Amino acid sequence: MSKAHQPPYSPELTALAGELRVVVGKLLRRLRELGHAGDFTHAQKSVLQRLERDGPATVSMLARAEGVRPQSMRMTVAALEAAGAVAGKPDPQDGRQTIINFTPAFVKRVKSGRAAREDWLVRALQQQLSAREHEQLADAVKLLSRLADF
Repeated sequence: MSKAHQPPYSPELTALAGELRVVVGKLLRRLRELGHAGDFTHAQKSVLQRLERDGPATVSMLARAEGVRPQSMRMTVAALEAAGAVAGKPDPQDGRQTIINFTPAFVKRVKSGRAAREDWLVRALQQQLSAREHEQLADAVKLLSRLADF
């Protein structure tokens, strides 16, 4: 929408949107720092998230799901293999195919990173917020979830 066609927003709502964006960004950066997620590219992170969400897959399946050429996906998967994040094994249904999945070491690393982030967040909630504020935050999380699903 061009500025001429945007509905007028109150200054308070505009300020709230800006503050929310800044605070959520700051919280996400802090959580990333605690997780030691590694230096994965956007494409690599996307593949890792897809494997987590959808389970093991072939390079062809990943390429289709990500909307890239199989050659590009092979390069992304090769980099993830070199980093020790994924490994391939022959497809029991079709020995010509290779099924890509997380390595046990990477699963352990991810769980450790998530535990560190969650531990920090629980301690921060406990030390920085009152019981009443915990309830308010629980309500706010429901609202944030609605915004995220918009």
